[in-house]
Amino acid sequence: MALRSKARETAVQMLYQLDLNPDVPLGTVREMIAEQISQPDSREFSWELFIGTMEIRPALDLRIEAIAENWKLSRMAPTDRNILRLGAFELLHTHTPPHVVVDEAIEMAKRFGTAQSPQFVNGILDKLIVRERPADAPEESADPPVDTTDDNNS
Repeated sequence: MALRSKARETAVQMLYQLDLNPDVPLGTVREMIAEQISQPDSREFSWELFIGTMEIRPALDLRIEAIAENWKLSRMAPTDRNILRLGAFELLHTHTPPHVVVDEAIEMAKRFGTAQSPQFVNGILDKLIVRERPADAPEESADPPVDTTDDNNS
């Protein structure tokens, strides 16, 4: 598995963990990431994705629910909603190419979700790209972006 793919997978696992166990301390999450990822750059990338998603999770949830017609996040499978949260964060607040974000999210949905998860995740993230990140629009976030340079060589 590519280093960045492993970092994203670990970030989703930590988001899932906090979704089901909100009392887990962030220090414990950081330790768990360190246990799963030995390479320092990948470990930091995973942490940045995780903490960035957690910091704006309510706003991400609102955007996802607005796009997911007839679906509330509480009705979504925990794996799907956390893959969507990470995907939405990465689409809206990093410079990662949209096709990389969607492809990575679909792969995680195949690995951790149900048979319907890949299509569900793909459909929502595709709508988010069209609605929130048109190809000719400038970066909408004033937040410092997560460095995703050289994403294809990991």
